[in-house]
Amino acid sequence: VHCRLSKEFSSASSTTTVGTVTSRVTRNGDAVVEKDLLNHEDLAGDRGMIDDIFDETYREKEGPKPPMRYVWRNIILMSLLHLGGIFGLTLIPSAKIQTLAWAILCFLVSALGITAGSHRLWSHRSYKATLPLRIFLTIANSMAFQNDIYEWVRDHRVHHKFSETDADPHNAMRGFFFSHIGWLLVRKHPDVIEKGQKLDLSDIKADKVVMFQRRYYKPSVVLLCFTLPTVVPWYFWDESIVISFFIPAILRYTIGLNATWLVNSAAHMFGNRPYDQHINPRENPLVSLGALGEGFHNYHHTFPYDYSTSEFGWRFNITTAFIDLMCLLGLASDRKKVSKEVILARKMRTGDGSHKSG
Repeated sequence: VHCRLSKEFSSASSTTTVGTVTSRVTRNGDAVVEKDLLNHEDLAGDRGMIDDIFDETYREKEGPKPPMRYVWRNIILMSLLHLGGIFGLTLIPSAKIQTLAWAILCFLVSALGITAGSHRLWSHRSYKATLPLRIFLTIANSMAFQNDIYEWVRDHRVHHKFSETDADPHNAMRGFFFSHIGWLLVRKHPDVIEKGQKLDLSDIKADKVVMFQRRYYKPSVVLLCFTLPTVVPWYFWDESIVISFFIPAILRYTIGLNATWLVNSAAHMFGNRPYDQHINPRENPLVSLGALGEGFHNYHHTFPYDYSTSEFGWRFNITTAFIDLMCLLGLASDRKKVSKEVILARKMRTGDGSHKSG
């Protein structure tokens, strides 16, 4: 099987990028940023979209911020979910080993629905997937229950395009709690809604698998996120229905949510910045362990079109290994990868120097 790995730059273009640098001072939240004036269409390769590239022309509106409006339904449901997760933790010693293994499998599958699916495939178009793989990732995405793919992609592209500004759904400048879970407990800032409506999501609308999931999202979540994880251990190895529900369904779901949220919070606050010291996202290996490779966040925000979200391949990066396996099986292709020359040049130009110490 021929697996094509697309390099974002040839050797010649790498030399051009290193040798010819023009810069402009812009703003990214409260930070002053030196942005290279490069052709982002070239940087994004043949993806045909640049809506995940930071928009240096955006300016936050002057004047007082809009009042915070709480979404009490979400506050109550998230509180109950986390209480259920804590109860699930107390049941672990009583669970059968098969149930714990099933819970881990459900976690891995659902996490891939986000990392390999919503994130790297649909949000960034960093590789291509065949119909069977897209169907699997859609099923896994419904098991993860983090909004349907269409909505997830819209919010994530806005997050990249307007990172750490009022138009960022989980703006880390508003603190750890807000960027972790608080953004789901209040109404969106008007700029998030406004900018989200202006994105070009034609590629997502054209994907019949994605739109099918959007149409039947609620029943798919009931079936795949809660019913299936509960029924399997109860039916096949006679596990207690209480343990079957609170460990593979509730606890697994709670851990999955927090693993994803840590990418928005911890990976925007804690860690080094070897690629671009002028932006908030950081390299956080602990987040990468929990989120299957999504914690190499300084790299990802510097090169959002790289399918691996990292220069280190499979290191702490189960999602990259999964995509590579799918390519080997003929289910994925056209993986986008930034050349080593461009990565090194970027480290030398805008990094914090931490790459020198390993």
